Amino acid sequence: MTPDQIKAVVAPFRKAMETATTDGTRAALDSMLVPEASIHMCHPFGGLAGPAQLWQACCAPLLTAIPDLERRDMIVLAGTTPEGQDWVGCMGNYMGTFTAPFLDIPPTGHLAHMRYHEFFRLDAERVVEMQAIWDIPELMMQAGAWPMAPQLGAYLATPAPMTQDGLRASGDGQAAMAHVLAMLTDLCRHPADPDPEVMNLPAYWHPRFNWYGPAGIGAARGIAGFRHWHQIPFLRAMPDRGLDSGGLLSHWIAQGDYACETGWPNMRMTLTQDGWLGIAPADQPVTLRSLDFWRLEDGLIRENWVLVDLLDMWAQIGVDVLGRMREFNKRRNPARVLLDQGLGT
Repeated sequence: MTPDQIKAVVAPFRKAMETATTDGTRAALDSMLVPEASIHMCHPFGGLAGPAQLWQACCAPLLTAIPDLERRDMIVLAGTTPEGQDWVGCMGNYMGTFTAPFLDIPPTGHLAHMRYHEFFRLDAERVVEMQAIWDIPELMMQAGAWPMAPQLGAYLATPAPMTQDGLRASGDGQAAMAHVLAMLTDLCRHPADPDPEVMNLPAYWHPRFNWYGPAGIGAARGIAGFRHWHQIPFLRAMPDRGLDSGGLLSHWIAQGDYACETGWPNMRMTLTQDGWLGIAPADQPVTLRSLDFWRLEDGLIRENWVLVDLLDMWAQIGVDVLGRMREFNKRRNPARVLLDQGLGT
């Protein structure tokens, strides 16, 4: 299938979710997904099978919490991986008025946003597999219900590409993919080699690049921001990064100046030191699911959108973040927020 043909398969679902309704969402899911589709959702949803389970476990509760939900795609890429699989990757924000609890996150009554990275694998013009992370901590922070350590990076509603062409990406993306893969290869030379210079960051990253990490880590600007607000504590806590990649698999597609990757999981490390996310060193291996998008400019990475399933990582070391949130928020009233039209005097 061509990239345009691949995108056309998920287009009705994307369109239906722009103004999400129960009937429209269910019909779009049934049309897009085969009945036995393998659904890999972020924690706490877990593994699901087919459109009915995806609707019941994920979409229906989200629509109940945000009845005027709208989907705002900012990047859509499609293509065939080097292994011969057809994938499409979407990055954007779910937005709407947060009026009822979602996963026991207390509602705010305000416009809310939750970033998503969603990947779909096709076979015979239907989706047979989905891998997706919703940035649930982002919603928790807006509700003032985040029970974990404050993030080091900046908090912001993740923007679209500077070039505003994320929905029009086209053309051969092999150069973009090769650049990102070379960057990751050099990145993983450290900390096995303790000299940070071996990562060769200036050769790959634009001097003014933006790194949009998940809520819990936050966003950063430039090499200095990236190093201080994410990479230094990350590598200090898990100094065996890149040493054990056995059995891990990533799926790569690229178009024009864009590349993206999904893996479930695609990283394995051991939490042996302090410093990352306020986590005490557990001396325990963890796997990370990271779904990423990159945009190049003048041959360098100018923007990088990263979502990591942090709630799943915490669960692996025995920390129930949502459970802690429920304890943290017992004093709050989780009832639905009722807003009239404001026409009273």
